[in-house]
Amino acid sequence: MNRKVRQWFASAGALRRMLTAFAPYLGAGVAVTHVAEDFSSATVELRQRWYNTNYVGTHFGGSLYSMADPMYMLLLMRRLGSNYIVWDKSASIDFVRPGKGTVKAHFELTDERVEEIRRLTENGDKHLPEWNVDILDESGDVVARVHKVLYVRKKR
Repeated sequence: MNRKVRQWFASAGALRRMLTAFAPYLGAGVAVTHVAEDFSSATVELRQRWYNTNYVGTHFGGSLYSMADPMYMLLLMRRLGSNYIVWDKSASIDFVRPGKGTVKAHFELTDERVEEIRRLTENGDKHLPEWNVDILDESGDVVARVHKVLYVRKKR
């Protein structure tokens, strides 16, 4: 990532504002409502609007997936620092029930998990950590489950 772009994402607040204004998030109606100062967690929400509702009156599946798409990668990049390569490797989404109203997803990177990734990649080996995140409706019911796999390697 070039220096200028990294400066835009230098603080948690800047990352939150930039992601909320990011064209794919804007178009989908996704808002980043919280990013922890230490980049250990983030919360994203999607309010149902006419432009993100599908033919049957529920949340469009692509918008639900977009809520989760970059979050673990961005948080982990910030936690590990510039000596690591972090990429999205794969993802899947399981639509559990139709989503209506406002839905939310909360992402968490524990210190233990970050240290485990550092340990497993300290010799330059790649590691493929996996995360699951639930997208919840206003009642706390699961609307969708997203499974993410990242590619992480320490730079040589």
